[in-house]
Amino acid sequence: MLYTLDRINADDRILPGITLGAHILDTCSRDTYALEQALEFVRAKMTSLGSEQFSCNDGSAAVSLLHTKPVVGVIGASDSTVSLQVANLLRLFKIPQISFASTSAALSDKSRFEFFARTVPPDTFQSKAIADIVRALNFTYVATVASAGEYGESGIEMFQKEARLKNICIAAQEKVPLSPSPKHFDAIIAALDAKTNARAVVLFTRMEHALGILEAANRAQLVGRFVWIASDHWGTQDRPVKGREYVAEGALTVELQSHALPDFDKHLRELRPFDEASQRNPWFREFWESRFNCRVDPALAVEHKKSVCSSQQQSPHYVQDTKVQFVSDAVLAMALALDNIRKRVCGDEYGPCRALQTVGGDVLFREILNISFPNLVHEQVGFDENGDGIGRYDILNFQLNRATRRWEYRKVGVWEETLRLNMADIVWAGGSKLLPASTCSEPCGQGEAKSVQQGDVCCWRCLPCRDHEFLVDEFTCHSCGAGSWPLADRRGCQVLPEQYIQWHSVFAIVPILLALLGVLTTSAVLVTFAVKNDTPVVKASGRELCYILLAGILFCYLQSFVLLAKPSAATCGLQRVGVGLGFALMYSALLTKTNRISRVFESASKSTRRPSYISPRSQVLICSLLISVQGVATAIWLVVEPPDTRLFTPEGRFNTVILKCKVKETAFFISLIYNMLLIVVCTVYAVKTRNLPENFNESKFIAFTMYTTCVIWLAFIPLYFGTMNNHEIQTTALCVSISLSATVALSCLFAPKMYIIYLQPEKNSRVANIAKQAMQGSGKKALFSAKSLTDEQVQLNPAREGVKLYVREARSTDVDELNSGEEEAAL
Repeated sequence: MLYTLDRINADDRILPGITLGAHILDTCSRDTYALEQALEFVRAKMTSLGSEQFSCNDGSAAVSLLHTKPVVGVIGASDSTVSLQVANLLRLFKIPQISFASTSAALSDKSRFEFFARTVPPDTFQSKAIADIVRALNFTYVATVASAGEYGESGIEMFQKEARLKNICIAAQEKVPLSPSPKHFDAIIAALDAKTNARAVVLFTRMEHALGILEAANRAQLVGRFVWIASDHWGTQDRPVKGREYVAEGALTVELQSHALPDFDKHLRELRPFDEASQRNPWFREFWESRFNCRVDPALAVEHKKSVCSSQQQSPHYVQDTKVQFVSDAVLAMALALDNIRKRVCGDEYGPCRALQTVGGDVLFREILNISFPNLVHEQVGFDENGDGIGRYDILNFQLNRATRRWEYRKVGVWEETLRLNMADIVWAGGSKLLPASTCSEPCGQGEAKSVQQGDVCCWRCLPCRDHEFLVDEFTCHSCGAGSWPLADRRGCQVLPEQYIQWHSVFAIVPILLALLGVLTTSAVLVTFAVKNDTPVVKASGRELCYILLAGILFCYLQSFVLLAKPSAATCGLQRVGVGLGFALMYSALLTKTNRISRVFESASKSTRRPSYISPRSQVLICSLLISVQGVATAIWLVVEPPDTRLFTPEGRFNTVILKCKVKETAFFISLIYNMLLIVVCTVYAVKTRNLPENFNESKFIAFTMYTTCVIWLAFIPLYFGTMNNHEIQTTALCVSISLSATVALSCLFAPKMYIIYLQPEKNSRVANIAKQAMQGSGKKALFSAKSLTDEQVQLNPAREGVKLYVREARSTDVDELNSGEEEAAL
């Protein structure tokens, strides 16, 4: 401070003709004592009467016996607790105050401390810097120690607030009382040591308290146990670590970013306790004796067994205190603010004008807040709206220099709103370069989520996510949902490829081969029927219904290709139409045929009158009506629920996505109920006609067809619904069941006819000749009649295997019209 005042007074550009002086008092780092000392600064303000207001009896001017010096501003204090008390006093008298080291955030409150400013930033920034350091080192479980008072308590409170935002947990919170004893420090170290997982300890303490904590750790022989992260009161001080180097090794400290004043070092080295220049500093002699462990007074040296101080003594390891720059900046700010006011109110007048002497403290303080200037190291200095300095910090690591074998504070990073930390330069306890851990729980592995208790985010259990879940954050597993699967790192999901039956799959090859064989066989039968359309066997089989039946069989075989194709709106629509329509064609034709046979022989047993609606045209019409019911129902279904596709994930197989038609299995089953009804009714008719004369053996083939079909369907239904989680088996079962139903009908109903047509063609022609002769003998009809005959037989069997007619209780009417060119005879 005195050095900067000398520089200002020697500079004619600043306050020309005005000499600045200083009245320096010791606060002893005690707020109550500092408040008492500060009364000296306000004494002049408290004295409201001047000597000019008095007169003497002899007419001479009155002389004031109270000698007060004009105080325009106060520089200091260093400790925040002291500054808070002094600022409260000075504000009453509007005396501006600039501190060079008080960093308490409370001092930024201008509603309480409207005349306080400082050249250093508030602890808000320092707390953020320390929290950023802890987070950068991945320390999530730390202990804290704070000094009682505004500096320590508010600083650690702000750190804890920042720590919570960064998910840093506080394992223990200790406080150093104002007047601690060694037992207090021992108790604090014991409490810290009890938290075995919390190696990092944040110190927001005064320098002497940091010293006590290190000393207690040294007594407990806890070398290397803790990682100290300390505030600026420890900073680059030698005193806390001297004699306790190994306990403090690896500590990270925060220090206000500053630059040494080169000329100040020269000035300080030239001072001696015997010189007149040093006498104005009442503490310099004490400093010298403490620094060199000597006594200036020879008598005291003998008494205390110390050496006598010498002017030749030099400090070999002197390092300028980092606060020197801020002290100089505070003095410069006060002087330059006064100079600006002088220029404004005094103009070119040399020395202190009368107007300058009446300038109030509020005017001076406003000028201080608005000032901006380069300091002695050419760094720009200014204040924000709260009177605070700019927040810039150096991060220092206390380590042993392996080359010089000397302990030193090495700069390893800076903080200017954001942290820049050089991890490679940090040396931890024991000279290790390995980053120590300070966590409550180990990090969870890949695909594991943290399970924490409410309010405690640092201690957790690791729970594995399920196979289909990914990590939304480190605490939550969430399902990827249908159609997606977690990535390898479980940090997201990927869309699964859609699965459907491939043509080269064995599940497709088997039904395709079966369907191809069926299509070729059915096509061969159709061609045979077309070529042999007018032969007796084709005519006698009811060719119109046979063509409908063959069309249904062909539809069923072709349906396998539709079911195995990649699902789309078109193929899904064809599936709905094709399956139901194919079965409807088959079983409507069979039902019409069995119904006709049943009605013919039932009528013949009761009457000789020909049953109605047995002509080919009538039969086709009846069959078409039966088929149209299925067609109308399918059309309504397509309109109500348009065909589309959907993605299906089988139960328990979340990594599988199947592309299927957008229709429920139950809905598909319901769509076949009508065909089931046709099968049941047709089976009933087949049972009724099973005992017809052996020459009408087609009814037996129909009955066998329906029995077999029922067995197939009874086996298919549980198989279809039991394989819902395996689309390949389900689809293959459906295709095979449909093809088997068609094969049974094709084999049982058309194999005997193909046998006669190709292997016994003579029987086919003989029947035709006999029918032709019968037609010629009776004109257009072969009329078999008998009068009042009961159970007579009229038998046409020239080849012993021809057509037999059994007529019971025939009367003088036609029993039936058989084997005409357009009519049907029962085989």
